[in-house]
Amino acid sequence: MAGEDDSSNPMMEEMLYANGGDELSSSSSPSSSRKNRPIISGEQLDIEAYAGLYSGRTKIMRLLFIADHCDNAGMQTEALRMAYDEIKRGENTQLFREVVKKIDGRLGPEYGMDNVWCESIDRKAELRKEKLESELNSYRTNLIKESIRMGYNDFGEFYYTHGALGEAFKSYVRTRDYCTTSKHIIQMCLSAILVSIEMGQFTHVTNYVSKAEQTPESLEPSIVGKLRCAAGLAHLEAKKYKLAARKFLEVGPDIGNSYSDVIAPQDVATYGGLCALASFDRAELKASLLLSLFFAFLHFCLLVLDWNLTYSFNGVHLQNKVIDNINFRNFLELVPELRELINDFYSSHYASCLEYLGNLKQNLLLDIHLHDHIEMLYDQIRNKALIQYTLPFVSVDMRMMADAFKTSVAGLEKELEALITDNQIQARIDSHNKILYARHADQRNATFQRVLQNGGEFDQDVRSMLLRANLLKHEYNLRNSRKL
Repeated sequence: MAGEDDSSNPMMEEMLYANGGDELSSSSSPSSSRKNRPIISGEQLDIEAYAGLYSGRTKIMRLLFIADHCDNAGMQTEALRMAYDEIKRGENTQLFREVVKKIDGRLGPEYGMDNVWCESIDRKAELRKEKLESELNSYRTNLIKESIRMGYNDFGEFYYTHGALGEAFKSYVRTRDYCTTSKHIIQMCLSAILVSIEMGQFTHVTNYVSKAEQTPESLEPSIVGKLRCAAGLAHLEAKKYKLAARKFLEVGPDIGNSYSDVIAPQDVATYGGLCALASFDRAELKASLLLSLFFAFLHFCLLVLDWNLTYSFNGVHLQNKVIDNINFRNFLELVPELRELINDFYSSHYASCLEYLGNLKQNLLLDIHLHDHIEMLYDQIRNKALIQYTLPFVSVDMRMMADAFKTSVAGLEKELEALITDNQIQARIDSHNKILYARHADQRNATFQRVLQNGGEFDQDVRSMLLRANLLKHEYNLRNSRKL
C-alpha cells in the first residue's frame, strides 16, 4: 500500500501550483483581492464577500436561500439585511414584501415595510407598462419586424425587473419570430435561459442552449462560456454529474465575471470539481499535458482560423480533464481548498481529501444549486475513494484501511459490504481477521475462453467466404437473374 503513495509523488510535484494564489492577491488592489479571495472555505461563510460575486436577481435569491437554510442567527439577519438593501435598489415590490415578512422586525424600524416606496414603484410600473403596450401596438401596425422584436424584448426586461418571471419568459420567446440575425437569436436564447434558471425550469435551459449552439455563425468565447455554464447547471439539476462536469470543465477564462447574474467563477470551479470527483475515474482526473495543449490548439483553430474541425482523434472523443486542464486551473486557483482535495484524491491521500470535504460541507450546503446534491456527491466521492483504494491489491488489512479513511473498522466493514452487494467491489470479507480479499478473475481461464471465441468467429468467417466463393464459381446468382 505504501508503494502506491510513493509512486504518485512525482505526479504530485507536477500538480502543485507554486504561489498561484499569492501572486494574484499581491498584484491586485485591496478591493479586487477581497472579491477574488476564496469564498468557499472551512471557515464561516463571509456573506458580504460571497454576495459581492453576484449581481441582479440571483444575488438576492442566494442571500434569501442562505437566510432560509442557515442555522446561525447572525448570518440569517445579515443575509436578510443585504437582501433588503439590494431589493430597494431595484423595482421588485413583490419580493420586497416577502423579505420584510421574513425579517419580521428583527432588524429594527429601518428595515420595515416602506409603503411609500412600494406605491411609488407600482405607480411608475403601471405608467411604464402602458407606454410599452402603446409602442408595441404601434410597431405591430407598421409591421416593422426589428421594432416589434425590440418591443417584446423591452416587455421581457420589464417583467423580469418586477419579478413576473412567467410573463418575462413568454415575452422573450415571442421575439424569436422577429429575429433576423444570429445575434438576435443568441440574445433571445440567453434571455430565455436566464429566466428559466430563475424559475427552475431546466428543461427550457437545455432547449435554448441547444438552439443557441445551432446558430450558423461562430459564437464569441464569452457566450460559449455562458452556454456551457447553463448546460452544466441543467445537467447538475438532472443529477447527470459526469455531463455537468464536462460542461464546467469546458468553460474558458473568457467568461470572467460576465455571467455574475447566474454564476461566479468560483462556482465553476466548485461545481465542476465536485462533479468530476464524483463521476470521473482516475485517468480522467489527470490527462496528459499533451492533450491540454492539443485542445488549446484546436480551440485556436476553431475560433481564430475558423477551421471546420471537431474535437476527435482516431474516432475517440477527447475530453478536457481536471488537473492538467490549463483553463480550469485558473478557476481552481480561486478555491484553493478544492484544488488541494482534488490533488489529494488523485494522489490517494484519501484521509486529507475527505477532511477537506468535511470542512467545506456546511458552506456548500448554503449554495442554491448544490444544496440538494451535496449528500449524493459526497457519497459517490467516498465510494469511489474506497473502490480505488482496494483495486491494486489482492488482500487489504481493514484496520490499515480504516486508519487511512479516519473511520472505525466496523463502519468501514458496513461500507464495504454495501459496495460488494452493489457489485462495485469484487471482493469478499474475512470478518474474523478483518481482511478484504479481492476476487480477481481467473486470467488463465479467461484467456482460453477468449481464444475459443476468436477461433469460433474465425471458423464462421472462413465458412462464409467458402460459401460465397462456391456461389460465384457456379454462377448461381447469375443463373437466377437470367430466369427472371
